[in-house]
Amino acid sequence: MKFHLYYVYILTNSSNKVLYVGVTNDLERRCYEHKQNLIKGFTQKYNVDKLIYYEKFDSIELAIFREKQIKGYSRSKKDALIKEINPELDELLLKGKPIHN
Repeated sequence: MKFHLYYVYILTNSSNKVLYVGVTNDLERRCYEHKQNLIKGFTQKYNVDKLIYYEKFDSIELAIFREKQIKGYSRSKKDALIKEINPELDELLLKGKPIHN
C-alpha cells in the first residue's frame, strides 16, 4: 500500500488582502499551478499565489474535513491561525518547494 500525504493550504495575494483555502496531494505542484495562473477561477482572478500556511495529513478524509472547517472560519479566525505559524505572512516556498513545518 502506497503512503500519501495531503495538504490543506492557504494562499494570499501580494497585498495579503485575499485568502484562498484549498486541499491537494502535491503542494509543490499545486503552488506552481497557482503561480503560473493555470488554475481558472478565484485564484487567477485575484492573483492569489503566495503560500502562507499549510497543514499535512495522511488521510484525504481528514484533509477535506479540515479544509471545510477552515473555510467556515471568519477572516479574523483564519488570520489568527496563519499568524500562529507565520506571523510575518512570509512566502512558505523555497526555490519553488514548500518549507516543511
